[in-house]
Amino acid sequence: METLLTSQVFGRLSEAAQTLANQEVRLWKEQGGRVIGYFCSSVPEEVFTAAGFLPFRMRATGSSGTEMSDAFFSSINCSFPRHCFNQALKGEFGFLDGLVLYNSCDNVRRVYDHWIRQMDTPFVHFMSIPRRAEELQVQWYRDELRRLVDETENHFGVSIGDEELEEAITVHNEARRLQRALCDLRKKDKPPITGAEVLAVTVAGTAMRKDTFNRVLAELLQELAASEGKGGYRARLMILGGILDDPGYVGVIEDQGGLVVTDSTCFGTRIFWEDVDETSDPLSALARYYVADRPSCPRVFGLYEKRSDLWRQLVREFRVDGVVLERLTFCDNWGFEQFTIQDDFREWGIPLLMLDREYVSGGIGQLRTRVQAFLETIGR
Repeated sequence: METLLTSQVFGRLSEAAQTLANQEVRLWKEQGGRVIGYFCSSVPEEVFTAAGFLPFRMRATGSSGTEMSDAFFSSINCSFPRHCFNQALKGEFGFLDGLVLYNSCDNVRRVYDHWIRQMDTPFVHFMSIPRRAEELQVQWYRDELRRLVDETENHFGVSIGDEELEEAITVHNEARRLQRALCDLRKKDKPPITGAEVLAVTVAGTAMRKDTFNRVLAELLQELAASEGKGGYRARLMILGGILDDPGYVGVIEDQGGLVVTDSTCFGTRIFWEDVDETSDPLSALARYYVADRPSCPRVFGLYEKRSDLWRQLVREFRVDGVVLERLTFCDNWGFEQFTIQDDFREWGIPLLMLDREYVSGGIGQLRTRVQAFLETIGR
């Protein structure tokens, strides 16, 4: 399916998603702003916004190999941290003033060990986030957030009080609401935006100041309100999985005639499907949101039924004909859960295509062939 958007507004968002040191980052740094990188969507970017920083979600866009990081990671490590650390060794993250990591998985956990020994990033902080989502774990994570706030204040000489956190939560919730409004447009018979374009927008939201992102996205929504989408697609699809920050990968799927109308990925709906509570103590609200309230991934134990309920809700609301489960090779978290997912979608009567992939897209011909065959089995 061809790209629908050609506006300057979308172009600004797309550029932010296509590069690491994008124009938004460069302008911010030229103005004396600080940038804090963070791995995984469970790190509370509101804390960095409250400090006056630009939160930057770590990815390896533009990577072409792991020739340098292979000295630190084995060939059976997930390719996402290998490509990220390779980009770091090449100097592609020189714009970072700090980096925050946590135990999202064993592979990303190893990035911290190598980063503090090989890189000279001024501020590197490691957090521990629980793998369950009960009250005890919420309180544990609140203590972790308190420690993050204290160390950020001490290192950078800034103040992150309740007022600053409340303002940051408001700005980030606005971004979540705008992104949900964008997704609502995909419920139409002829959506005015493709799945690849939506992914470019959500990735851009992790690579620029949230207040700037909100203004640009609001303009884009105004443009789309007057736009008429294109039909003629063969099936309405949902993408399910973990790390997916490459709109080109979704574009290959859509080029075969499928239209991706929704997702449950960690650069997609999981980062904006719910809001942070704006009425309670901000640190407690952030801890509850990131541990228990937001849609989880398989690293969180005991919430599979909640995850599956959300998938079925998305299938109904967006009238999904088939689901694509994409999993990074050697991803332990999704490796365990994919078997239960396969059984459940079979029981629900929803066609499911399971794809293993590397972080940098390869084997495009094979991907096209498998998607084409899948669309034929749906028979829309």
